[in-house]
Amino acid sequence: QVYLVQSGGGLVQAGGSLRLSCAAHGATYGIATMAWYRQVPGKQRELVAAQTSDGGTNYADSVKGRFTISGDNAKNSVYLEMNNLKPEDTAVYYCNAAKSRPGGTLDYWGQGTQVTVSS
Repeated sequence: QVYLVQSGGGLVQAGGSLRLSCAAHGATYGIATMAWYRQVPGKQRELVAAQTSDGGTNYADSVKGRFTISGDNAKNSVYLEMNNLKPEDTAVYYCNAAKSRPGGTLDYWGQGTQVTVSS
């Protein structure tokens, strides 16, 4: 079992910055990807940014150039630096860790943290 503990988030004005942190505990071996997702009420959870174990990254088009995902393998942690925040970035943000398994992946989720951007 992998346990993900998130921190950061909160309320910020448009144009401001926030940093989210996520630390993985437990059976962290074999984690292939760590990522950040977000969800607003009534909508599906969407991928914001992901980082693979070899350092590759990908971002949602809506956050490219504003958000940066980074990781600390020694601490089994992943971070999301969010700059130039917009009201449409308001959501609950979830940390995700994925392990590859035959036929698919095994996903673990953090507890979620609210990010609110005021206009």
